[in-house]
Amino acid sequence: MWQKAADNVAFRQIPTEKIMNMKRLTLIFASAIAAVSLYAQETYENANIAMEDLNGTARYIGMGGAMDALGADISTIATNPAGIGLFRHSTANVSFGFVSQQGGSGFAGVDKTNMSFDQAGFVYARRTGRSSFLNFAFNYHKSRNFDYILSAAGALNGASQNKLSYMKGAEGLFSIYDNSGTFMADDNTFNQVDYLYYNALLPDDNGDFYFNNANGYMFNRANSGYIGEYDFNISGNINDRVYLGLTFGISDVNYKGYSEYTETLVDAAGGSIGNVMMADERRISGTGFNVKAGIIFRPIETSPFRVGLSVATPTWYDLTTSNYTVLQNNSNVGMYDSGNIGESYDFKLYTPWKFGVSLGTTFGNYLAVGAGYEYADYGSLDSRVNTGGGYDWYYDEYYESSSSDRTMNRHTENTLKGVSTFKIGAEFKPDSKLAVRVGYNYVSPMYESTGYKDVTLDSPGTYYTSSTDYTNWKATNRFTCGVGYNVGKLSLDLAYQYSAQSGDFSPFTSYYASAEDSPEYDNICNSVKVDNKRHQLLFNILHTSSDN
Repeated sequence: MWQKAADNVAFRQIPTEKIMNMKRLTLIFASAIAAVSLYAQETYENANIAMEDLNGTARYIGMGGAMDALGADISTIATNPAGIGLFRHSTANVSFGFVSQQGGSGFAGVDKTNMSFDQAGFVYARRTGRSSFLNFAFNYHKSRNFDYILSAAGALNGASQNKLSYMKGAEGLFSIYDNSGTFMADDNTFNQVDYLYYNALLPDDNGDFYFNNANGYMFNRANSGYIGEYDFNISGNINDRVYLGLTFGISDVNYKGYSEYTETLVDAAGGSIGNVMMADERRISGTGFNVKAGIIFRPIETSPFRVGLSVATPTWYDLTTSNYTVLQNNSNVGMYDSGNIGESYDFKLYTPWKFGVSLGTTFGNYLAVGAGYEYADYGSLDSRVNTGGGYDWYYDEYYESSSSDRTMNRHTENTLKGVSTFKIGAEFKPDSKLAVRVGYNYVSPMYESTGYKDVTLDSPGTYYTSSTDYTNWKATNRFTCGVGYNVGKLSLDLAYQYSAQSGDFSPFTSYYASAEDSPEYDNICNSVKVDNKRHQLLFNILHTSSDN
């Protein structure tokens, strides 16, 4: 049996003899894929797109993002849009800096330290009454920086990735041949990794199929790219006591990941027989849109204490993903020395709703304190299948339809969970020109500790999978600080952020043989600990007009 019972998948045991006597595969995987018109995505790749970083202006970062009730910072345009309503003057600013990964080394052209353009925007503040304003704002910020290098290695003790593919066939999760002997392998559980192994490593010169044990692996992946968000805001205040805001956001996704997975193969006696390497390149691009709304109010008219409430719709993504995957067989087993496959397809992803509550207050002109809480249920991520479309003659436009991938979404619900974000920060001004800031930001784990990448699901998301690894990341802790200095109409701000997160990495899902099978069919791989520790240095320049 697999690590966990797959969602409503019936396992059909096939005698080993039947697998051993299979003929050589004669139909390429790409042809099978071409016959499938439904596209979706896999849980772990979806989660990578859906999560967000702490990013924005240097002031916002320096206070740990705890400015949703304090407002008057353009970064609140994406968290509590009502914060823009607290501006009394028009402003324009830009932020840039460096992001550096702690530990490890560069891989596949991705360096540990990279320069980053993080934010640029403006606020146009217009007075509509003695104490009322109607403000308009635009802001770009990098909501997700994908730059990260993951390296892992571990012992396998006889388990192997190629054995996982073999056992999927042995358990009857996909049909190799129809009654006429024609190769099929067009089931959704037959993915691109399976294709490469069944065509290169698993068959011998006679076309018989055997799995190969391994005693260790090495894995490296370099992620790069970003999600840029373009926010358009209208906001205002009523008598300087109630502040309202609405933001329309457009997201631009640009992701590239390249990985190399190498297994050291051994024979029955434990002697080395070479290695096999799987290299995978994946790209994801596309756009999304969302709407955010917020309110800030002062419960006591004479008090600076403020309460903020916010809500954000899902980001409705329309995405394209592609891969190019190569198997290099550097062993003395298998029919071929190499193989490759590449595919491209479209899919949709809807992220969860997000809700926030925040508090903030000031003490004279020298101290500001803020705190906030956000919640989003990532178990409700909606992976959607494109089902076609049509032409609307009345509106003279083409439309595309989609439906939820129920199988993958059930797996997502069991793998991901609700995420709480806590943030607190303070700004101290020893004089009118100098500001000192400190903050803390905590994000609870998105992944269940028992979660795993299920490559046995009857889902298009499985069908197009080109890697078997997964990481169950734990909580994220972010520590921030910063300084600011006013020079006339210019504000110069510097912020530092340290982000730390650990996770459990597995190169593939473990398989446990059923009671009637021999223990040799166990394919158990223990996870290893990995870290994602990053340093960010951010510089911000802000100009304030003298209007109003």
